[in-house]
Amino acid sequence: MSRSILCIPVVATALLAACASGPKATNAVQADMPMLSTSVAAGAGSKVTMKGNPLPLGGEGAVAVGKPLPGGTVLGRDLKPVDLAASTGKVRIINVVPSLDTPTCDRQTHELSEKNAGLDKQVEFITVSRDLPFAQARFAKEAKIANITFVSDYNMREFGRANGLEITPLALLARAVIVVDRDNVVRYLQVVPEVTALPDMQAAMRAARALL
Repeated sequence: MSRSILCIPVVATALLAACASGPKATNAVQADMPMLSTSVAAGAGSKVTMKGNPLPLGGEGAVAVGKPLPGGTVLGRDLKPVDLAASTGKVRIINVVPSLDTPTCDRQTHELSEKNAGLDKQVEFITVSRDLPFAQARFAKEAKIANITFVSDYNMREFGRANGLEITPLALLARAVIVVDRDNVVRYLQVVPEVTALPDMQAAMRAARALL
């Protein structure tokens, strides 16, 4: 086995461990979990960082504000395919995380679930990761989260590639929040520049509320 292949799980492990902490920020949620309101573009040619170290994004497409959400079939909890690019007639917040088994991804998802001020009664919440559907189901049960639909991009990896949200060297998803309107057009997007930092979930929720 080549050294290049071996380095992928090593770097991935470092990334997941790093999700527990990150760089200092003026709008820090707490000392070890900064929150950033800035964003980078999705797609090839763009990059995010992990503790300042650049990681390129890749894929065949790129999600962008003002355009329909690109295609990408994911798997639901029942292992049935779900096309997130198909309009549901609802405003949706799509919460994208590298792995639910990390403190930062956990915190990001809990904020959407628990600090939405009743928005979950009108807006559909979806969390996408490359965790196995079984791991997502375990997380939802243990966290007592019932107002978020969890879908997995682990198998075909279509969502990450179609939206330009795949961290190419790690085969994980970048941290992002996407708000789409009833016609599945993207109206808000944040691709978090530093994967160890939280997104501005409240800004995303305000954007969703404005579409109601």
